[in-house]
Amino acid sequence: MSWRYRMSLRRSRPRFSLLALCSLLFLTGLLTSAHAMNIQKVVSPKGITAWLVEDHTLPLIAMQFGFRGGSAQDPAGKEGVSYFVSGMLDEGAGDIPSEAFQEKLQDLAIQMSFDAHRDVMAGGLKTLTKNKDEAFRLMRLALTEPRMDPDAFERVREQIISILKTDNENPENVAANAWFSQVFAGHPYGTRTKGSLKAIHAMTPGVLKAYVKQNFARDNLYVSVVGDITAAELAAALDDVFGALPEKAELRPVPEAIWQTEQRQIVIPMPTPQTIVNFGLPGPKRKDEDFIPAYVLNYIVGGGGFASKLMEEVREKRGLAYSVYSYLSPLDHAGIFLGGVATKNERVAESIEVIKQVLARVAKDGPTAEELDNAKRYLTGSYALRFSSSARIAQALLWIQIEELGIDYVEKRNGLIEAVTLDDIKRVAGFMKPDGLVMTIVGQPAGLTPTKVEPAAENASPRG
Repeated sequence: MSWRYRMSLRRSRPRFSLLALCSLLFLTGLLTSAHAMNIQKVVSPKGITAWLVEDHTLPLIAMQFGFRGGSAQDPAGKEGVSYFVSGMLDEGAGDIPSEAFQEKLQDLAIQMSFDAHRDVMAGGLKTLTKNKDEAFRLMRLALTEPRMDPDAFERVREQIISILKTDNENPENVAANAWFSQVFAGHPYGTRTKGSLKAIHAMTPGVLKAYVKQNFARDNLYVSVVGDITAAELAAALDDVFGALPEKAELRPVPEAIWQTEQRQIVIPMPTPQTIVNFGLPGPKRKDEDFIPAYVLNYIVGGGGFASKLMEEVREKRGLAYSVYSYLSPLDHAGIFLGGVATKNERVAESIEVIKQVLARVAKDGPTAEELDNAKRYLTGSYALRFSSSARIAQALLWIQIEELGIDYVEKRNGLIEAVTLDDIKRVAGFMKPDGLVMTIVGQPAGLTPTKVEPAAENASPRG
């Protein structure tokens, strides 16, 4: 979630945003196709690398960056420190206290954000060109001299505690948390990105500062920039923003995640009119040669909305649920195929059985040629929609870098989709066999006995 949005509710005052107007114009006028982008590789004097899409149509610059590490680097007993850090980085830096820092951002129409993911700590900056020098200075201070003042620290702590308590009462969050806690028990992926109430209560500013010092460095940094800035200007700005960071991060090694599947079905009672079911299987990682065929297959099975097999069988034919879905979640140390459904308490068992039948048929027979053609047509035709604004372009390029797909991936991607054949799909479809399906079920499902488990909502969550 956006820390800045949440805190802006407390501070904001009505005003016209030139930055918002430029963003809208950028959306409609910068790029009409992913293939129109000219992506430049820029290297600063200190050796910091960024990808740049240069465009001077509007006076707007969007930067996205990420440090490899994320919540997987949270120390044992201090789970949630990366999430806490993401909420504190723009709460004052250098000699500028929190309120003054926020006033500067607002007065100059600068948007700054931070988000903790499982494998990456990400950040974003959006500014008008005329304010870029001050925007870059404020970002440098946030990354290298965060204040972590006691008043701001306690305020953010209370916000996180409130978020955790709300999550603990939300059946969807409870189901997701329990699923990860079960499958990745003993691994960093089995702990919650937001942490636990116990860990957040015990957190100190020193713990947050230690995380920043150990995880923010130049060797685990990825940067993408889109908009009104030249390659030469960006090269200098990279050193201004990131040049003072340590050369090397102090990352702990994270092992490959081993699936814990002794307990295949967990039922957690919760007084709700509907039951939430999360289900999952091991899937391909992003660099696996079969990831693209698996990605296309998932669209056919559960990623394509009303065009998917799960939606057709569960909702359209039987009216068991309003929505059912699946997706691939490739993490650095685990590949995951995940899905979910919400259904009436008395129809949970029937919904689960239909989902298993669909997965079994797909694993055995694969899709039809028509289903494959339709999937490829949609996936290639909709790709340009990912590049509909400066920030979205920068974000897409950032993750292409993090996943090490190559600077030419935007040009190659649709060709990779088009090249997928029915034989490819059938070759990879076996991973959807429901035999090893792990499910967490939250609600009051008829005929299913509650499972005795530790409170899952305190321990785990999906990729943040």
